[in-house]
Amino acid sequence: MRILDLAYKDLSQIVRDWKSGLFLLVMPLLFTLFFGFVFGGTNAKPDVDSRLPVGVIDQDQGTLAVSLQKLLEGSEVIRPVLLKNEELEQYSQMVDDGDLAAVVIIPPGYTNQLLADQQTMLEVIANASQPGGRTASRALETVTGRLLGAVEAAHISKGANPESSVEANLAQAISAWEEPALTVSVEKATGKSKELTTSGGFAQASSGMMVQFSIFGLITSAMVLVLERKSGTLQRLLSTPIRRAEVIAGHVLAMFLLIFVQQLILVFIGQIVFGVEYMRQPLAILLMITVLSLWAASLGLLISAVSRKEDQVITLSLIAMFIFAAMGGSWFPLEVAGKTFAAIGHVMPTAWAMDGFQNILMRGLEFQAVLMPAGIVLVYAVAFFGLAIWRFRLE
Repeated sequence: MRILDLAYKDLSQIVRDWKSGLFLLVMPLLFTLFFGFVFGGTNAKPDVDSRLPVGVIDQDQGTLAVSLQKLLEGSEVIRPVLLKNEELEQYSQMVDDGDLAAVVIIPPGYTNQLLADQQTMLEVIANASQPGGRTASRALETVTGRLLGAVEAAHISKGANPESSVEANLAQAISAWEEPALTVSVEKATGKSKELTTSGGFAQASSGMMVQFSIFGLITSAMVLVLERKSGTLQRLLSTPIRRAEVIAGHVLAMFLLIFVQQLILVFIGQIVFGVEYMRQPLAILLMITVLSLWAASLGLLISAVSRKEDQVITLSLIAMFIFAAMGGSWFPLEVAGKTFAAIGHVMPTAWAMDGFQNILMRGLEFQAVLMPAGIVLVYAVAFFGLAIWRFRLE
């Protein structure tokens, strides 16, 4: 109860300041509106194919190779680009540079081996460190699975009806995939979503400003602990039966609740006002804002621990906001800045937070796509919390 009372006291003190609402809600919405239009706050044009480009090298020239290419052309995720069977090193470089999300090589004898019910593998060149490469690889697995399923269905149909031909059964099975019951759409790194109703501009801006202003909101919450230390309130509080751990827990809980409620409100407004599809995967979004709030609260505690004056809180909070937001992809997708900048940016927890949000909002992925980003942000939260506790103990 002492922890809850202390958290309630902090929150009441923050809410009474009218500037808190300005920093926590009004400014994020204004920045979302600005960046949304900067990034192009309209849906993709009908004549623009925003699917991930995937190179296809056909070394087989068989019927199943043609069928595979047809299935790839019908994918909502990847756009096949036919390549010549030459200069493989050049194509690998194009993947590394981001010109192609992946390259798939159909080996010789692919058709004959599949029709003979023999196992064969496609060679896929993809950069697993890039979201586009991972998404293209999953899409290729899906399309390949459809083709293998169609081959298996053709063999089963042949066994049930010996008068039918495998080729006819195969053609029928493949045509069944032209209008699948479930489709997935993805956002190209520098483009706009094709299938999702979310505007690519506002999907980037809304999630980016949520990440940025989760840090900016720490100015008010971190200030409370600094003022308590400066006025002697913290020392008097520690002379009571309340333990030091309870004091820290109460302040951290207040910071967490403040950021968490801010995130929930921004998600609701983003969904209703800006048309960002947060509710397409509500549990995934809830997980991401939870770990983001935990990390922000840990950062706020660390800022409180190292600050002695109010102006130091403001300075450190602004420095943290600009560094973590700019380097973490809150202002623009890291992919557009190049491979090196993206790799450096992913040292920041904010980059992984943005990956989690964008996997849902812009790449059309499912809940599993946020598990790794959420886990990494949680590790950063624990690390920052540990540093803050160490600093308090040192003091």
